[in-house]
Amino acid sequence: MERLFRYTLTLLISTVAAAQFIQVVTRYLFETPVMGLEEVAVIPTIWLYILGSVNASREDTQIRANVLDIFLKTDRARAVLQAIADTISITVSIWLTLWAWDYFAYVLRVDKETPTLYLPTIIYESALFIGLVLMIAFTLWHLVRNLGFLFGFRQHPDHAPEDPDYPETSEVHEFQVLTDSQKDKSHD
Repeated sequence: MERLFRYTLTLLISTVAAAQFIQVVTRYLFETPVMGLEEVAVIPTIWLYILGSVNASREDTQIRANVLDIFLKTDRARAVLQAIADTISITVSIWLTLWAWDYFAYVLRVDKETPTLYLPTIIYESALFIGLVLMIAFTLWHLVRNLGFLFGFRQHPDHAPEDPDYPETSEVHEFQVLTDSQKDKSHD
């Protein structure tokens, strides 16, 4: 799953960057904009935003204010707080998904197209509904894992305890790997 999201998000951000580069070059250098490029660029842009949010839900790395984590000393207390936060997230997401479903049903009924290239708008207008459903599924998964720890079905909490002064993120780990490999090369 990690590889799928990594490659999909990389492809989407590269496509968005390439479309913007082409638009800038053709518009300002050649003074002839590519007609319909904005319509096409909207598709990977919206999917990039939504799938990025889905990936954050999958990794459980959404931006949050973890002020209470500083005061909680036990894994159990942190798991209770996380279970409450997951429950609130699922509740709000379900509420938003109901609205997204109404909009998705409207888009299916109306069968809209883009004005220049006549692309069906459902290609990108379905992203919000699909993304919210996936976010609910991943958040529900994390809630089940937290509840499993709280009720004794799991040995370890879903979140490893971390020092709030030195959070361990994937970026920190990658930087450590890079610096360690540089140290190894300098000793050769």
